Amino acid sequence: MSSPDPQVRAARNRSTPTPPRGPVVAVTGAASGVGDLLTRRLAASGEIKQVVAIDERRGEVSEAQWHILDVRDPAIAEKLRGADVVVHLALDLDLERDAAARTAYNVRGTQTVLTAAAAAGVHRVVLCTSAMVYGALPDNDIPLSEDAELRATAEATGVGDLLEIERLGRRAPRAHPGLNVTVVRPAVLVGGTDTALTRYFESPRLLVVAGSRPTWQFCHVDDLVSALEYAALEKVDGEFAVGCDGWLEQEEIEELSGIRRMELPSAVALGAAARLHRIGLTPSPAGDLAYTMHPWVVSVSRLHDAGWRPRWTNEEVLGALLEEVEGRHTVAGRRLGRKDATAAGAAGATVALLGAAAVVRRARKARRRL
Repeated sequence: MSSPDPQVRAARNRSTPTPPRGPVVAVTGAASGVGDLLTRRLAASGEIKQVVAIDERRGEVSEAQWHILDVRDPAIAEKLRGADVVVHLALDLDLERDAAARTAYNVRGTQTVLTAAAAAGVHRVVLCTSAMVYGALPDNDIPLSEDAELRATAEATGVGDLLEIERLGRRAPRAHPGLNVTVVRPAVLVGGTDTALTRYFESPRLLVVAGSRPTWQFCHVDDLVSALEYAALEKVDGEFAVGCDGWLEQEEIEELSGIRRMELPSAVALGAAARLHRIGLTPSPAGDLAYTMHPWVVSVSRLHDAGWRPRWTNEEVLGALLEEVEGRHTVAGRRLGRKDATAAGAAGATVALLGAAAVVRRARKARRRL
């Protein structure tokens, strides 16, 4: 039998699309937030062979292969078989949730995913934490090297969880030879997020602690997703930061936002914040204030060296954040409803921390008179 005409063979080859030769990537937390955005991006990429989506509910990306389960379930190992890379985004950083329950979920989930990935033959796990793990300290370099020591403490919301996740990530390759771990550390994340740092811009006045040196570096969620894709495609590895180029000083923030500052002495601001959190009036501990006081800007040189560039500038992300929080009212980290905000009044909102400190001072004076 004669072989088909070369033109016929060429026509057949053109009509049969070549399947992507890239990796199979599994994404945890794929139904919402950053996980949903990354799942959509990977599913549309010609460099990805298949996307495996894992969450406790099914998301809307029909092109992905969905598995519905809790990431703490050891059965996840079977769902990861055949995957080359796992991007672990199933984290709970809800400000309003019980801290102990949040930590239990985050740490146990990361432990399970790392162990299951090794058992399933996955060769790379990508973890997403935050540049907050470097710590906000008055003697920080500007910018910090990505190799800088992690000097954060567990005093700020969720940072203790992130530090533990990083520790698990460092230990995993030693416990499971052949497993590589990449860690992505975004700056202040903006775009559908709700954190103590985004709530800072919901107040009618920007609290500035006297003598502090605030600097701001943002990361739009779109840029984080593109950096995670770089990590999934192994275009960059190790530990690296992601964010806008450069940073903004507090004076620039105030000029661009049009929001005036309220300056308080350190002892008053930190003391009042600690008391408000202790009695349950605010979700944010006093440790969160450090990230609005001291620099923690980080270099993004490793992504730059890999050819990645942010699409957003700090000024553009700040503008997007201000649009996103418009109409919201937050006092000392606690979000108020419209009725509460009206009752408090703009002036009352701006002096919430100062008022708390005044109450404490009055109580002390009363005790001295007795």
